[in-house]
Amino acid sequence: MTGANAAIGGGGFHHVALKAKDFDRSVRFYTQALGFREKLCWGEGDGRAVMLDVGDGGCLEIFAGGQGGAAEGVLLHFALRTADCAAALERARAAGAQVTMEPQAVEVPSRPPITVHIAFCKGPDGEVIEFFQSRDI
Repeated sequence: MTGANAAIGGGGFHHVALKAKDFDRSVRFYTQALGFREKLCWGEGDGRAVMLDVGDGGCLEIFAGGQGGAAEGVLLHFALRTADCAAALERARAAGAQVTMEPQAVEVPSRPPITVHIAFCKGPDGEVIEFFQSRDI
């Protein structure tokens, strides 16, 4: 698929990948609690993986065989766009996510200034998830 970024011949995020300690638990969390849909899956045992559509064509890829500990690289969190930040956080909380920041309005000192609604939780493997609500961006 071709996007608007001529430098790389595409544009937009395709997926973020996680390595899960408990593959089935992580897949249940993202599909049942947050409504992601399986796009494709492959492998067996610790070689299993799944690509889950988050709702807009972007995906979360989950690999089995994670041992915990520090993640590779410098990923701070991933944000999920939502029309209702508080409701999304409650679904995650009900599914066992550890809430690290309750929903709140945040004024971003940007040009132009905007107000967004955000909340944070930790997913099944400690990954930091932000629920992001804004009409402006």
